[in-house]
Amino acid sequence: MQLKTILNRVQKHRSFVYEDARLVEQDGELVIEVDIRPRTNGKAICSGCEQPRPGYDRLEVRRFEFVPLWGIAVFFLYAMRRVDCPQCGVVVETVPWAVGKSHLTKAYSHFLARWAKRMSWKDVATAFHTSWENVYRSVAWVVHWGLEHRSLDGITAIGVDEIQWHRGHKYLTLVYQIDNGCKRLLWVGKERTEETLRGFFNWFGETRSAALRFVCSDMWKPYLKVIAEKAKKALNVLDRYHIAAKMNKAIDKVRAAEAKRLASDGYDPVLRRMRWCLLKRPANLTENQETKLADLLSYNLKTVRAYLLKEEFQFFWTYVRAGWAMKFLDKWCTKTTRSRIEPMKDIARSLREHRELIKNWFKAREVISLGVVEGLNNKVKVTTRRSYGFRTFKCAEIALYHVLGELPEPPMAHEFC
Repeated sequence: MQLKTILNRVQKHRSFVYEDARLVEQDGELVIEVDIRPRTNGKAICSGCEQPRPGYDRLEVRRFEFVPLWGIAVFFLYAMRRVDCPQCGVVVETVPWAVGKSHLTKAYSHFLARWAKRMSWKDVATAFHTSWENVYRSVAWVVHWGLEHRSLDGITAIGVDEIQWHRGHKYLTLVYQIDNGCKRLLWVGKERTEETLRGFFNWFGETRSAALRFVCSDMWKPYLKVIAEKAKKALNVLDRYHIAAKMNKAIDKVRAAEAKRLASDGYDPVLRRMRWCLLKRPANLTENQETKLADLLSYNLKTVRAYLLKEEFQFFWTYVRAGWAMKFLDKWCTKTTRSRIEPMKDIARSLREHRELIKNWFKAREVISLGVVEGLNNKVKVTTRRSYGFRTFKCAEIALYHVLGELPEPPMAHEFC
């Protein structure tokens, strides 16, 4: 079976013919070159208006890289035609196997982009003997196509969160769709300011914003302000994970300060290496950690009292009725305020300030999955870690859409991977 026969089965192009295929040596490596010519009766397509137009002249032969075969690079060779278009003037034709001036075929770009979901871009470039820039361009093309062709209909629940993506206070604002039938990344913005989130709602549109029923977020005031302004009909739900994270930070702050005080006063370092014993859930503790925690709880320390307050608060999430849960919250906040533990008192004040938004959690928990935002954030961290970070916002945006956007892909005559 000839190579031309295989190409005609997996990558046939109307109005073009595979003329000749040969194995040559180039720079000490084997390369397969395939000549392509237009059919005799085929007209060139204008790259501007995409209409058949009469030919003008031909340019020099260009090389388009195709999916490698048996580890051997494959190139299509074709002399591009220029057309005389009454609307666009004299322009170069468009060909079905490539986009614009790209030297990569659509099939090869799609192939690289598929592998870039499974490995880092650098690993993909190394595995298929290409450059990092080629992988980036391939992913960017697939992402841009997907963004243009994705549907934004039927979105009723979104989650808003931020992640740190550079050293220092460099953040990205991420907006997810968290409907039960579809969970995906919708939008990426720079920083975590009011202007950033307003940019999302301006892009999303007033009609779609008015159709939102739930918006899940943390306690970041710029987000809460914009959500109240732009999604007035939606129920703003505070994320349970962020409340737990704030409590853990408060306990860690109490522990660090008290450990320092005990050391300066000459007491036994009972809080040394106890951080994760206090922060982990009791069910996740190892046997050694359980023993150490049991010993620690016999001491009358602020850290111990803060830990017991945190564990007591976990009963809040087990209530079925919101009214009883709010009564528990009020009692817990009163008790915590009288504890004389400043970091925990700050938590109590914050919970009282956002009391109504916390109450919304009970109204939404049976309708949408409220833990999905943090799950998607973990995928974001894996994506950025796998690529050792991205130097530019554009790279980070493209990579996140590629992995988390659930974008439609360009139609291909053959799936190579």
